[in-house]
Amino acid sequence: MSEVKFIEVPEEYEGQRLDNFLLARLKGVPKSMIYRVIRKGEVRVNKGRAKPDRKLLGGDVVRVPPIKTKEVEVVTPSQGLIQTLSDAVLYDDNGLLIINKPSGLAVHGGSGINVGLIEALRQAYGAPFLELVHRLDRDTSGCVMVAKKRSVLKHLQDALRHKGVIQKHYVAVVVGRWPKHIARVDAPLKRCEYPNGERIVRVHSEGKASVTEFKVLQYFDGFTLVAAKPLTGRTHQIRVHAQHVGCSLVGDEKYTALEDNKRMKAKGFKRLCLHAHGLQLRFADGAPLSVRAPLPAELLQPLQAAGLEALNADHF
Repeated sequence: MSEVKFIEVPEEYEGQRLDNFLLARLKGVPKSMIYRVIRKGEVRVNKGRAKPDRKLLGGDVVRVPPIKTKEVEVVTPSQGLIQTLSDAVLYDDNGLLIINKPSGLAVHGGSGINVGLIEALRQAYGAPFLELVHRLDRDTSGCVMVAKKRSVLKHLQDALRHKGVIQKHYVAVVVGRWPKHIARVDAPLKRCEYPNGERIVRVHSEGKASVTEFKVLQYFDGFTLVAAKPLTGRTHQIRVHAQHVGCSLVGDEKYTALEDNKRMKAKGFKRLCLHAHGLQLRFADGAPLSVRAPLPAELLQPLQAAGLEALNADHF
């Protein structure tokens, strides 16, 4: 059983909800328990009762009652991973960090994953505030934004909700010959679950509006290199829209035929061929930022072996 705690809210957490503030700090405490003590009035903000959605201010004092916690195993990322991420920094200032995430690394731990990108970065930086602005699928590589200040996190997440304010550019290798006349896929997407528990996303009339722009960069023998620009931010959006066109992503174990993946593996493609190649954004003061993540060797080398021409970073 823990003792009563008094936590002063740092300035960089101003604007965060009380429940989210506590969930991030009370490791090993069930979510239901946190909501219960808030509801019962045992959690106080500046000596007064508060609701879970109370927006905190810098300097607020949060009283946390004694709560029974479970032992939480602290998993330390390897020095090799920390060095890999240190070498993958694309942009770093006092409010924003952009990393060229390697394929195979989840952005955060959970569901059997001990250490993800954000946990490793927190260990490496030791910063008081470090939060993911957005996510990338585990097997997708490329640009990931990590905020070092709550004000930056809020600005960028607000910007992501407004179409076109932040532009994300991807490159992908797809099976077959992409139809050159298809430059835009506008197809609603819905999350579905199979009886065995596997979750997928599919085009569905009852799904959420989803739009992706595509552009052919180069045709090869049996596959195509394309640029993709999602105008909405749905789970697996590029992957499912490519499948919808009939040109699934190479190496996609969820949406691409096993035979196609085997054939492309023989050509040297041994992972999901999707890379977040670039970001364009504006800071709160209006200053622009454009960042590019070079193609990783495991994508670049088989493309070069197949006759890759110069890769134009400005696809759209």
